[in-house]
Amino acid sequence: MKELVKNRNIEKDFYIASAATSNEEIGNPVYPPVRRLLSNRGIDTSGKRAIRVTKGDYSYYDYLICMDKNNLRNLNFIIGGDPDNKASLLLDFTNTPHDVADPWYTDDFKTAEKDIQKGCEALLEYILKNKSHSD
Repeated sequence: MKELVKNRNIEKDFYIASAATSNEEIGNPVYPPVRRLLSNRGIDTSGKRAIRVTKGDYSYYDYLICMDKNNLRNLNFIIGGDPDNKASLLLDFTNTPHDVADPWYTDDFKTAEKDIQKGCEALLEYILKNKSHSD
């Protein structure tokens, strides 16, 4: 998503962060196969470490996006519900809503990358379309 907003020169309009809904990877660097994929796209992940989403994130962010239903369920537990409808699945913004293929289990990082790219593009279009209606 950061790459998409940078390419459109609208970085100043966004604050984009990533956080986990479980504790397993907290403090760990970006997973090596993902790091290689991102590096091939010119995206530097050095110094990045996994952090966990907090209840306070709900009031800070406009959108809380999850890759799959399990993470969405965990997120809703952490934030204590979603009265403002900020939480959703990334691919819900596409014409083919489904969970992002989880490469942790499938070892298919290319499919996950395609899902994420498609979802981020659709999410950005959704945000820009709705921003223009609220201005």
